[in-house]
Amino acid sequence: MNPAVRLACGMFVIVVLSCSCQKADQRDAPTAINTKSGAEMVLILAGEFDMGSARGKPEEAPAHRVRLDAFLMDRTEVTQEQFGRLMQDNPSPSHFKGATRPVEQVSWAEAAIYCNLRSRSEGLTPCYDETTAKCNFAADGYRLPTEAEWEYACRAGATDDYGFGADPRQLRRHAWFAENAEKKTQPVAQKQPNAWGLFDMHGNVAEWCNDVYDAAYYARSQKENPRGPGDGERYGLRGGAWSSAADGCRSAARVGAAPGFQDACFARDAIGFRCVRRAPPPERRNP
Repeated sequence: MNPAVRLACGMFVIVVLSCSCQKADQRDAPTAINTKSGAEMVLILAGEFDMGSARGKPEEAPAHRVRLDAFLMDRTEVTQEQFGRLMQDNPSPSHFKGATRPVEQVSWAEAAIYCNLRSRSEGLTPCYDETTAKCNFAADGYRLPTEAEWEYACRAGATDDYGFGADPRQLRRHAWFAENAEKKTQPVAQKQPNAWGLFDMHGNVAEWCNDVYDAAYYARSQKENPRGPGDGERYGLRGGAWSSAADGCRSAARVGAAPGFQDACFARDAIGFRCVRRAPPPERRNP
């Protein structure tokens, strides 16, 4: 395993021990799930969509059809209040302080640790192995989204560059980015949500994905629930941030960064995350 990934895994152990788019019918109001830890999630129904872009950057090609199982996703980026409630060893890593601002300056490993702690707090099975940081997708606990899950949820049925359409001039209504964020994060859920009820999928903080990043991966990725390459030096970041131009906030835009922030493509205070988990059986859903 390369040094960057070993560093992330080591941190993980130390802290723990101390349409052409959606085929499913999700046209009406999204189904909200209230979790035991207080976060609100949205049920994203199973479906398929065209992932990537034929007219974007090389790492976004080729556009390819992907099918996903249902999952739950946080309505907002994880806030500093939510993060601090569980991460007692490092409750306030963020540069821009504020309980309802997204947590930032969070490494991939710290995000995975939070997922495990949140799982345990709700009596769920943690997804991440505390020695290798590998993800058990069969577990019912929290984890970071795959790139495919993230893009599917961001698009919310849309086929244009953004979840709200093709016109970047409308981005101000939906996102905090370089033109309106005043060089800092802003409290979550202040802009318009997408069609599936998710806030800040464009801008505010770039969001860690579970996938190891490979710029050429799309040419050989699986068609059913793709989960990224098996190994690599970087992990995926999606959505753009408060520092991003409009082009970097597109649904298909993707970059990779070292999990421990070495040579990060975003400033540390522009990197956060949100959680997902397997959808519960219909009889256990709590709209």
